[in-house]
Amino acid sequence: MKKIYPFSFYLLYFGAGACFFPYIVLYYQSLGFSGAQIGILSAISPLISLIGAPFWTGIADVSHRHRLVMSITLLAAIGMVILYPFVKTLAAVLVLVSLYSFMIAPVNSFADTATMTMLGDQQNMYGRVRVGGTIGWGVIAPIAGLMIAKYGLNWAFWLYAVILFIGFLVSQRFLYSEVKQQVSIKHGMSELFSNRRMVLFLATAFVTGMALMSINSFLGAYMGGLGIEKSLFGFALAIPIIVELPVLFFANRLLVRLKPHGLLVLAMFATMLRLFLYATFTSAAGILVFQLINGFTFATLWVAGVSYINENAPPGLSATTQGVFGATVFGFGAAGGGFMGALLLERVGGPQMYGIFGVLMLVMLIVYVLFERRLPKIQYAEV
Repeated sequence: MKKIYPFSFYLLYFGAGACFFPYIVLYYQSLGFSGAQIGILSAISPLISLIGAPFWTGIADVSHRHRLVMSITLLAAIGMVILYPFVKTLAAVLVLVSLYSFMIAPVNSFADTATMTMLGDQQNMYGRVRVGGTIGWGVIAPIAGLMIAKYGLNWAFWLYAVILFIGFLVSQRFLYSEVKQQVSIKHGMSELFSNRRMVLFLATAFVTGMALMSINSFLGAYMGGLGIEKSLFGFALAIPIIVELPVLFFANRLLVRLKPHGLLVLAMFATMLRLFLYATFTSAAGILVFQLINGFTFATLWVAGVSYINENAPPGLSATTQGVFGATVFGFGAAGGGFMGALLLERVGGPQMYGIFGVLMLVMLIVYVLFERRLPKIQYAEV
């Protein structure tokens, strides 16, 4: 039972996302927003996450009320999404997107923290639990697509709200660490960012997040620029979901063999390889084959990162540090990758864009491998 609740939550949480995120730009377009306006709405979410995730996880760590804070943010996010069909102006939508992003930002970090607590001495099984999210997205996405095509875009919001509310009910069975330690967010974060090994890890997560954002956000534009038929886009998007399943399921074996450090190196190498392949081979068949590498990019990055943070967070600040990690990848990394990728795509084209990101990953990989082992081990004074 210690696995079924987080597994079910991931399934519902990411399944709800499959109803919402693929259709949000279409909804903006249906409101008549320009490309620049849609760009602003798309960029604001990861930037707001930079504030929201550490803010809420910090409150939870200090108050030791993780389930309560998670419940508040989840219910608020559901309420915001329900309001989407009723707002029509850019200003109103911008406010709603900002509030939603602020409330939903810490939810994944809370789930990861609860999962690691509930797994106890089986924490290397995290990937096998997290695979629920991949299954949820893969199963619910086609069902949502059929319903939205038949009943309209508003059903993207209704389905998201209903499924995520069921996820909220499941989250009430989450357990968190019972250590009632007085913690100082200021002192803990000061120690966190003064440790050079942790800073190097977060810098690596940031650069890898940028690279993954360039793949996830611009693959369709890249394929379109090469004249590849749009009918192949769906296959290109489905393949990564399928190959994540075995990698997450057997991530425990990878963790035992490689440890978080080695798994992170594997994620960086796979991401770099994938980028260089996109830059070099531009046939449709090649791109579909390269999508198979996805299982060793995001999946290994996330398992390595959650495990690394769980082992090295300041005492009493595990949720906060997971929030910092999530904000680094999906906040700084996503925003930086989206901004840099858009500029490069326009100025040099898709293959060259991926080549530049590949070089960036190669440099970061070399820096991490050379310096990580030479830096002092992570140690914290009592907070």
